[in-house]
Amino acid sequence: MAEDFAAKMSRKTVAELRDYVDNRYQYREEAVLAALAELERRGTPEPAAATITQELQISQQETSQREQAARDREAEQELARRRARGQEAPEVEETGPALYSPGTITVFSVLFSMVAGGILLALNLRTLRRYGPSWLVIGFVIAYLALTHYSMQWVQQQYGNQYFWLGSVFNIVAIVLYNVVFWPRYIGLKPYRSRPWGGALLICGLISLLYAILYVRFGLGAV
Repeated sequence: MAEDFAAKMSRKTVAELRDYVDNRYQYREEAVLAALAELERRGTPEPAAATITQELQISQQETSQREQAARDREAEQELARRRARGQEAPEVEETGPALYSPGTITVFSVLFSMVAGGILLALNLRTLRRYGPSWLVIGFVIAYLALTHYSMQWVQQQYGNQYFWLGSVFNIVAIVLYNVVFWPRYIGLKPYRSRPWGGALLICGLISLLYAILYVRFGLGAV
């Protein structure tokens, strides 16, 4: 617990407070600042208080940086000792917004379609409040889906069903674009927590089931 210097200085005499100020390099900056504040409160302010306060604040920042560097070195040494003993490093707390990972986006694009992966990517961007890029991804999905549809129709009319596998190629190209263009450009190396994908899997599964039922009942063609 941090020491309550204000309470400590309130119990000092004026002479003791002056000693903190006059011999300030022997004490912690927080203690001297509290002594200056206490002198001001008692109506006997230090004449050079403004200059001393500015000096102490700069010194305080330098002290904090040195102490933080010492803590970092100690943490690194402790980690090295744990590794030397064959112990696992302590888990690092995950920070950042909850996003669907590139792996999740890829798996959903393979299992369902590039539409599913694009929706997950757009949801990530909305979580980051990047609404413009999220609409760009949705526009890309719609345009790419239309391009795939009409391209496959043309191929089917020209060559029959022997090149039906090209649909998978279109899907793979979209997955690559998600991972090497959209994610690096609009999300980048931002730290994030992996978002649970169970709910998304359930929704995609139900949509796929509904589509299969409609396909069987009404003979709907592939999109």
